[in-house]
Amino acid sequence: MIDDCEDDAFLLGMALNKHGLKVLCTRVDTAPAMRNALDTGAWDIVISDHCMPGFDSGTALQILKDSGRDIPFVIYSGVISDQLAFSSMLDGVSDYVPKGNYARLVPVISRELRGAAARKAVRDAGSQLQELAYFDPLSKLPNRQSLCAHIAACSQEAKRHGKPLQAAVFHLDLDRFQRINSSFGYESGNALLLQAAQRLLESSESHGFVARLGGDAFGVFVPGVGEREGAEVFARWLLRVFELPFAHEKIELFLSVSIGVALVPGDGCDVFELLTNSELAMSAAKRQGGNSFRFYDRGMHRASAERVALENDLRFAIERKELWVAYQPCVGGREGHVVSAEALLRWNHPTLGSVAPDRFIPIAEENGLIVELGEWIMRVACNECRRWHDMGRNGMCVSVNVSAVQFGQPRLIESVRRALDDAGLPAWGLQLEITESSLMKDAETAVAMLRAFKNMGVRLAIDDFGTGYSSLAYLKRFPVDVIKIDQSFVRGLCDDEEDAAIVRAIIVLARSMRLEVIAEGVESLSQVDVLRTDGCELFQGYFFGRPVEAERFRQVLSARSLSAAH
Repeated sequence: MIDDCEDDAFLLGMALNKHGLKVLCTRVDTAPAMRNALDTGAWDIVISDHCMPGFDSGTALQILKDSGRDIPFVIYSGVISDQLAFSSMLDGVSDYVPKGNYARLVPVISRELRGAAARKAVRDAGSQLQELAYFDPLSKLPNRQSLCAHIAACSQEAKRHGKPLQAAVFHLDLDRFQRINSSFGYESGNALLLQAAQRLLESSESHGFVARLGGDAFGVFVPGVGEREGAEVFARWLLRVFELPFAHEKIELFLSVSIGVALVPGDGCDVFELLTNSELAMSAAKRQGGNSFRFYDRGMHRASAERVALENDLRFAIERKELWVAYQPCVGGREGHVVSAEALLRWNHPTLGSVAPDRFIPIAEENGLIVELGEWIMRVACNECRRWHDMGRNGMCVSVNVSAVQFGQPRLIESVRRALDDAGLPAWGLQLEITESSLMKDAETAVAMLRAFKNMGVRLAIDDFGTGYSSLAYLKRFPVDVIKIDQSFVRGLCDDEEDAAIVRAIIVLARSMRLEVIAEGVESLSQVDVLRTDGCELFQGYFFGRPVEAERFRQVLSARSLSAAH
């Protein structure tokens, strides 16, 4: 209360209490005392006399405005005219009540307190909306919209100083993070995202602006780094941030990132153009295997447009019957009997013609379509192998490739079981081929998955052996039946002594572990002779047969059966 009379303040407090208002009242009568009270207390309402020696309601109102506090201000005085009171209300006074008129003062106070509470609720809601609009609720980092606003503000600031903005935008995406969510659950995934966000913040906050763009993607904007050399140094620094393991429930997990870099102004000045270009570069880095960075170049737009079109067409390829399965024989023995066949996915596009697998398989792996495609080819291949058995080729099995994305899906076991049951194919009639690198991405989980398939009776093969990083300690724990020597070693077998030595070592290793060995990519009789001399008896490659459609493959089987009978 602002009043120079202690008695008036006491009487007001008593009257308000009598009318049911619980009041804690502090009286001031000078400008310094009012400023001090506002600075040190949280007040609900200011009730002010109009005219006091050396102080008045107008000065008091201005002090309240200067404080920035939203507190109702009511003049309670017996010496102010109605005209002056009305003028004061235009300046911001909430209301005017003649002194002693408690019947009117109490409703005014109640009304103003309700109004102040409503305004506070609106402000709080506005603050929450502001936080939701500009900050990520999980990591508390600025979000994509906040990053865009920051880049735009930096650009405007540079223009005001007459200089073009020089900076770099880094788009980071965690590699294969969906496997973390699939293996440990989304709560664990969120905990690891928080760790990743904290590492980025600690390592990059002093250099630039760190934001979470959504999902497992982050953005870093670094002003002053407009040259490729400086941006490359920073990109390598970001990769090193993820070299140390992440802790999760006493388990050490390793995460890596793919990074795309767009330079300002070379790769654009518009905010959304920069984010788009850095994301395109990130996608290019991810397609190269991840744990790397790429700078944006203009050709990525064209490649991206073609990729999007191909992805859209691929989504409907199964129902349009554009996909088909080719079968390449695997032969054994001196006579070259067909013992199995590998099922290979092919796509006959209505306008592009035959689309190479290395063009559409990476797209399917990136967007998750590979799971649906994998289940489809599994069903088709099992049904086809059942036909071979019905033709009298009871000992044959069919090999189906399993991608790293599929192998990380718990539903794969049920998909395999369903495909075998629907086709009426014994489990040993199916051989799953998993690349060495896929197995080593999470070796402990791989061992459990392989054992589950082994218990079903399914045959297992390590594909592209020799190109990954498996150790003998893990290899002996993988319950596999077959090792397939990668064609890159077979290709140089007759000309490169190192390739020849690697092939011999793989064959010796496999025989010592009682595993079958299949040499892939065999294209000449000289390769066959060297492989047989080294102890390999199973071959696959153009020398013995190219991949052909199912009907043609059955004809080949029938012809070879007739030849053998004669």
